[in-house]
Amino acid sequence: MEGGNKTKYHVVFVPFPAQSHIKCMLKLARLLHHKGLHITFVNTEFSHKRLLESGGPHSLDGAPGFRFETISDGFVCKHGSNIVDVTEMDELYNSLRTNCLAPFLDLVARLETHVTCIISDAFMPFPIDAAQKLQVPILQFWTFAATGFMGFYQVPNLAEKEVFPPKDGSCFTNGNLDTVIDGIPGLEGFRLKDLACSRYTNLNEPGYTYLSACLKATQKIQHIILHTFQELEPNVIKAIEPIFPKVYTVGPLQLLLNHLSSADEANKFDSSGCYMSFWKEEPECVKWLQSKEPNSVVYVNFGSIAVMSKQELMEFGYGLVNSNHYFLWIIRPDLVLGESGVLPPEFQEMVKKRGFIGSWCSQEEVLNHPSVGGFLTHCGWGSTIESLSAGVPMICRPFRGDQLTNCRQICKEWRVGMEIGSRVNRDEVEKVVRELMDGIEGKRMRNKATEWKKMAEIATGSNGSSYLNVEKLANDIIMLSSD
Repeated sequence: MEGGNKTKYHVVFVPFPAQSHIKCMLKLARLLHHKGLHITFVNTEFSHKRLLESGGPHSLDGAPGFRFETISDGFVCKHGSNIVDVTEMDELYNSLRTNCLAPFLDLVARLETHVTCIISDAFMPFPIDAAQKLQVPILQFWTFAATGFMGFYQVPNLAEKEVFPPKDGSCFTNGNLDTVIDGIPGLEGFRLKDLACSRYTNLNEPGYTYLSACLKATQKIQHIILHTFQELEPNVIKAIEPIFPKVYTVGPLQLLLNHLSSADEANKFDSSGCYMSFWKEEPECVKWLQSKEPNSVVYVNFGSIAVMSKQELMEFGYGLVNSNHYFLWIIRPDLVLGESGVLPPEFQEMVKKRGFIGSWCSQEEVLNHPSVGGFLTHCGWGSTIESLSAGVPMICRPFRGDQLTNCRQICKEWRVGMEIGSRVNRDEVEKVVRELMDGIEGKRMRNKATEWKKMAEIATGSNGSSYLNVEKLANDIIMLSSD
């Protein structure tokens, strides 16, 4: 089903209000729109304002058959509309759980076209209740790897078995974190430190209660969508398939978008995707790369939510400078917890010789630039699958959630990365950067990353596994309207 007048089939998307979730869901929405489905993409007011500030007043005008809408989430950020402090995530969770259902129901009632189905972010539990009230089919989109999904999905079972939290209410010790956890289908040999639950110290903390609400919603779901591809995680996907009647693996989404047959369709949207970004992208980052040799630059970006101390920032900085390799480093305004991320003047002088610092960039454009030879990353799934798609090996510094699981897969399963310990020091940073860029292990990882890039291209090419799954998803949505 390519294009055509099928706007009577109407899909409502509801993403979690975070950069990577919105970006990922918007890509799937664009693909289904290209298949001829009418799309309503629903952001919270907080996200909507941030996207408009970044992309400009007309960046969310949409396209024929594709509209953006907003609902109130009742969340008030301490920093106005500019940034979400990581310390406010608990307040955001509570707001999403308690304030969104009624506004969403009101929005759906106002829509001119009958809703065929809802595609909800797995971290937005209220659309499940809405779908039941509206008697509308719902699919859930986990914007993670299959491994990341399974790690989250098993959290209640692990809590019941008292695998976590620590019985004394403290954090786990290194010895405990190395304990191998048995009984998770598809995740054989995983240690406690590889799972998101290793960061929970009690079952009453807001982050855990919100995750529990999301997982209870997932129990009511018949169809789930995963942002991965069959060849990347075959064993885990095989373990997930008995749980749900239908599982769609649809990644990497950007590679599927690159294959859109109609140039006119692609041009309906800003190709830079600026409206998908909470920060204004700086073209100077890519311009700086133009003068560098192939595979000579380390790209450094810790994503849209991770934070660190000023001391950790400086350890990364000196390690990068001392490695004597070129580096492009993205330092968000809110990267340093409670402080400014501005580096001391003397350090900025050192950076000028080998590095370039920006506040945000078009990540996929950077990763696909020939001069980029490595990626120092927080291992968020968006960044991970973009790096795999570009064939770029990684240095891993995970912080939370599925980043821990992704790090394990990057280093041990897919063999395209190496990990930095949680206590970062400049000597270790220098060592791993040199190994990645110059060493034998770095060369092996680069070759392996190239292999995964080719596999991702096959999966998203004509008749590839992800290509066929998106086609099947679009057709199944149409079938839902006749059930």
